[in-house]
Amino acid sequence: MEDKILFEEKQYIGYNKWAIIWRTVLALFCFILYYWSENPKSVEVANAIEIPASPVGQDSGQLFFLMGIVLMVLSLALIFVLHLHTKIIGESLILDGLWTSRKVKIDLKNIVEVKKVKYSKYLLNRPVYNLHFKNKIRFFTQGNDAVEITDKDGLKYRVGSQRAEELTQLINQLIAK
Repeated sequence: MEDKILFEEKQYIGYNKWAIIWRTVLALFCFILYYWSENPKSVEVANAIEIPASPVGQDSGQLFFLMGIVLMVLSLALIFVLHLHTKIIGESLILDGLWTSRKVKIDLKNIVEVKKVKYSKYLLNRPVYNLHFKNKIRFFTQGNDAVEITDKDGLKYRVGSQRAEELTQLINQLIAK
């Protein structure tokens, strides 16, 4: 029974909305600068607006194009990088992160309350692992929902999950035993 995985969820860093938007904006900026360097003449868009000539040389434009391609390839590669691995094995909730982070093990015997909450009031949230902030320990990669776990000492854990309802029900069943 101890070795049986009751719940497992993997969240990848490449799916975080904040990071996707940030990398896309940077890549678009590079592609626009590339286009501008290839067409360096000033352009009059309307009678009042004039786009000036390109301030960068043609060789610099090729560098911007290369940077844009590298950013897009990086975005694709990050889809395969695991950020948060949530498991329930036996009577423990195990949160494992990137290869440089420590494994966090929460004993379900010490849990007082479990509830499903909205992770944050903001639309875009940065991925975090083991962030101690405002009397809560946060784990988040993607999504909108989270499971808030309170232990006997009053310490709160907020774990972001794509399957928060299922995780909440399972933890409640395990602490009821």
